[in-house]
Amino acid sequence: MTVERVLPTGDAHDLLDLVRDLIGKEVAPRASADESAGRFPREVFTTLGRAGLLGLPYPEEHGGAAQPYEVYLQMVEELAAGWLAVGLGLSVHTLSCFPVAAYGTAEQRAALLPEMLGGEWLGAYCLSEPQSGSDAAALTTRAVPGDGGYTVDGVKAWITHGGVADFYTLMARTSADGARGISCFHVPAGTEGLSFGAPERKMGMRSSPTAQVRFDGVRLAPDALLGSEGEGFRIAMAALDGGRLGIAACAVGVAQAAFETATAYAAERHQFGSRIIDFQGVGFMLADMATQIAAARALYLDAARLRDAGRPYGTRAAMAKLFATDMCMKVTTDAVQVLGGYGYVEDFPVERHMREAKVLQIVEGTNQVQRLVIGRALAKEAGKAGL
Repeated sequence: MTVERVLPTGDAHDLLDLVRDLIGKEVAPRASADESAGRFPREVFTTLGRAGLLGLPYPEEHGGAAQPYEVYLQMVEELAAGWLAVGLGLSVHTLSCFPVAAYGTAEQRAALLPEMLGGEWLGAYCLSEPQSGSDAAALTTRAVPGDGGYTVDGVKAWITHGGVADFYTLMARTSADGARGISCFHVPAGTEGLSFGAPERKMGMRSSPTAQVRFDGVRLAPDALLGSEGEGFRIAMAALDGGRLGIAACAVGVAQAAFETATAYAAERHQFGSRIIDFQGVGFMLADMATQIAAARALYLDAARLRDAGRPYGTRAAMAKLFATDMCMKVTTDAVQVLGGYGYVEDFPVERHMREAKVLQIVEGTNQVQRLVIGRALAKEAGKAGL
């Protein structure tokens, strides 16, 4: 079944048609086999870039499509429904481009964004470290200024596209002043001293490489700095607000795909002389799944519209990421249950969807961190109200 979407312009509908065509031809047909083999679909991202889909929310002057986040996220959702490694990869790439687009100088944007947005370069976002995940401000990777640039030493962990990306957006410490001592850098792949750990062996998302990124005396020129020294933590958090909406959209896409498989199976499978979709126990499960998916989609779109209107949206983004990914875990688990034994084998994609769902509750801020973010926002509002 096709999701009916309300899009703001005719151009957005044309983009949707393009995305669905690419998914049908280039993405969905290879997802199962490539996931089983752990093959990374680099050429798919080149195709997406040349079709104008790697720069959807960025300005046209640098190769973007100048689409509102409301449109961009629905394209991410469609791609994630076809293959999460691609949908999430697009979200991570968009996140990695954000510091250049939002904080780079005119010269940096002109030099870097065309290749980033055109499909020639794929990005990775380097914030987490082996001992600094949820507490991002505790990172220890250092960028020491001197000799007309910076020298970087440290290790980043859990980096999507680690070892296969063409550039790395790096958060590193330039002073000991806590969160105010972190700066943001652009690091091209192939820079001397940059190396990578072996890809992590994961429960799901096997086609999306996740690896440590190691900096051993990496020398960066002064123009590798994005924004000002000490501004990196603010840049990182601003990027993550948008990234969390990308994860929410991915979660809705995976849940939608699992729901569609479960519904089709339930309509075809007969037991005791009836279709199992006509049994109340199964019908009610599917009804709950459909309702939860629709609610999660509405929540991430609400946050996206706040962003597009230039209004604060960070708390709503945390809500969307939390709700959508918890929903995805439940819906994919229920989809496996609807299929019974067939849900537990690779003949149907729901077992893959269930494995994929788990990581979405963890990446770009665990759901426990999202609850912390939301709770702190509520406490702040209560304080303003004198409560």
